[in-house]
Amino acid sequence: MAEIRIRDNESLDNALRRFKDKCRKTGIFAESKKRRYYEKPSEVRKRKIASRKKGK
Repeated sequence: MAEIRIRDNESLDNALRRFKDKCRKTGIFAESKKRRYYEKPSEVRKRKIASRKKGK
């Protein structure tokens, strides 16, 4: 879980920006997008195979 401490004389906007940056760097946003909908195991395999083919 990402956590920041608000500094002295720091505006809420700056603290929110730092929090969003920290979440982005740790991959929390990407993980939440990936888990937004259930994906069947067969769909996961198909997606991984397709990504391997594109990588070549």
